[in-house]
Amino acid sequence: MNALPIATVGGALLAFLWVGLRARSADTTLDEYLTARGSQSATTLGLSFLASGLGAWILFVPPEIGAFVGPVALAGYAIGAALPFLVLAWCGPAIRRRMPAGRSLTEYAGERFGGAVRGWVLLLSLLYMLCFLTAELTAIGGIVALLTGQDGRWAVLAVAAVTLIYTAWGGLRASLATDRWQAWLLLALLAWVGAVVVQAPAPPPASTAAAPSAPAAAPLPVGLSVALTLVIAVTAANLFHQGYWQRIWAAHSERALQRGAWLGAVTTAAAIALVGGLGMLAAQQGLPLGTPPVPFFALVQHAPDWVVAPVLVLAVALVASSVDTLQSGIAALLVTQRRQASLAGARWATVLLMVPVVAVAWQGLSVLRLFLVADLLCATAAVPLLLGLWRRTPRHAALIGMAAGLVGAVLPDAWAAGNLWQGLVAATFPANVPTLAPFAGALIASTAATLTLAWLAPAREPAAGR
Repeated sequence: MNALPIATVGGALLAFLWVGLRARSADTTLDEYLTARGSQSATTLGLSFLASGLGAWILFVPPEIGAFVGPVALAGYAIGAALPFLVLAWCGPAIRRRMPAGRSLTEYAGERFGGAVRGWVLLLSLLYMLCFLTAELTAIGGIVALLTGQDGRWAVLAVAAVTLIYTAWGGLRASLATDRWQAWLLLALLAWVGAVVVQAPAPPPASTAAAPSAPAAAPLPVGLSVALTLVIAVTAANLFHQGYWQRIWAAHSERALQRGAWLGAVTTAAAIALVGGLGMLAAQQGLPLGTPPVPFFALVQHAPDWVVAPVLVLAVALVASSVDTLQSGIAALLVTQRRQASLAGARWATVLLMVPVVAVAWQGLSVLRLFLVADLLCATAAVPLLLGLWRRTPRHAALIGMAAGLVGAVLPDAWAAGNLWQGLVAATFPANVPTLAPFAGALIASTAATLTLAWLAPAREPAAGR
């Protein structure tokens, strides 16, 4: 095996390990391990939101959307990725005031709506975050294999092991510390790699004839449909990312939280727009995009050979920054379900949860379809959960609204096909492509049901759940 990829990946991971281990607080308690309560500035939070939200997926999905669907859909993706941070800027302070000693989204759900909603939110969060974690580790193996021609599974183990060591040791503080450095590294490398591949010579006409370009843009209605689908799917799913909610309580103040969330939103949208624009460039140059298409790597393969090492560092930083946040977030979700949880239990939870994740990622299996189903389930529950911040919403409204969202996810395609089974199948995305009808149906039905119950609630009910 070529030593350069090992040295590149290993050097980046050792640097992250050093930063993470140094970040551990000397007097770590369980609360400190899970929340780093009241300790983080706006800039640190903004960089952490950027690093945690981005992952290796930005090297695959936005370029493909840019190449095959066009700028309108790409804009929808960028907005969808940024919108959860803006929601946190709006609702995070209210949840902090309601639960000043809180540690997780499930605690808020249980306190506001009861045990059934808390259990459902727990399942949704775990499903989404485990899919995200598995997909990121699978991606780093695929990227190493694609760029080096070697078996990339060693990279899966290396990233999982290193992030696990510093996350299990230092908790959320370690994740926040590495996020800060990883975010600056990501921004620098994205800008640098983008400049290099843009300036690289275009391929000769022969290669264009041999491998026709993807269309520069789909028709406007298609682009708008894809954009709206992505806004709903990405926003709803990321609202169940426990790693983001941990940072609500880590913020030094409400103002720091709001400013950090805005910084994360703007930088995330800019990063996705940049990488997606590279996908459009690959299509315009007529590069062979591959099967499945990977426009970003099609550009990299036509850049100078010395670009490979920085791209590997970029990929490792993207994966590590999202993986450590997910590890910390899942551990917090599990530990906060037990009143007598201990710091040792939190660390063991972090370690044990990685065993099945690494086992799946080692096989290189795609979890895309399961990911889409998780996104859809999150879309059925996001609005009812957030409407808990409205004092008039009764306790039973969220559970009924979420059930209505499940019906709404199936109903559009069932109605169009005249067959309930076809609606159920469509809601599982058999073609591995997100479609608008299930997401729009889930969002509209869940919102309508919850608002109706809130408006019908008697005037004396606003204090319910307090």
